[in-house]
Amino acid sequence: MDREVKEAFIKSKSKDKQESYEAYLYILQATEKRVDWAYEVWDDLLDGLTDKDNHQRSRSAQYLANLAKSDPENRMLTDLPRLWEVTRDEKFVTARHSLQSIWKVGLSGAEQNDRLMEYMVDRFKNGTDEKNYTLIRFDIMQNMRHLYDRLVEEDIKQTAMHLIDTVEDDKYKKKYMNVWK
Repeated sequence: MDREVKEAFIKSKSKDKQESYEAYLYILQATEKRVDWAYEVWDDLLDGLTDKDNHQRSRSAQYLANLAKSDPENRMLTDLPRLWEVTRDEKFVTARHSLQSIWKVGLSGAEQNDRLMEYMVDRFKNGTDEKNYTLIRFDIMQNMRHLYDRLVEEDIKQTAMHLIDTVEDDKYKKKYMNVWK
C-alpha cells in the first residue's frame, strides 16, 4: 500500500469533517479497481463495522464492498454476514449507504454473488416489517440491476421480476419495474 492510501485511511477517521470526507472519496476511488493491499486493511475494516461512530460503520462497509474484488482468498464468503448486518444498522442512513454499495460483493465471484442474491431475496420477501421497507426494496432492486448490467446473467433479472410480481401495491410495483427499464 502506498503512502497516500495509508494517509487516506488515517484521515478518513479524522474529526475534521472535510478532511475525513475527502479521504473517504479518495479511498472509494482507489478501491474501484483491484488492489494488492486489501488484506492490509481488511481486519480493521471488519472491526469498523461495529464502530461506535455510524460514519465509520458505513465507510467500513463501503470499503469492504469495494475491496471484495481484491479478495483472492475469498474471505468475503466468511465475512459477508458481518457486512450484511450493517445494512440493518440502527441508523437508517448508515444501513442504506451500506446496502447501496453491497452489490459490488457480487462481482467478486459466482459464489459470492449467489450468497448475496440469497440475502437480498430473503430481505425483499421477509423485510416488510422493517421501517422504510419500500426504500430497502428499491435499493435491493437497484443492486440487482447493477449486478445484471455488469454480469449479464439472466437469472438475476428473472429473480428481480419474480420479486416484483409478489408486490401487491401497484405504486411500488411500478417503481421497482422502472429500475429495469
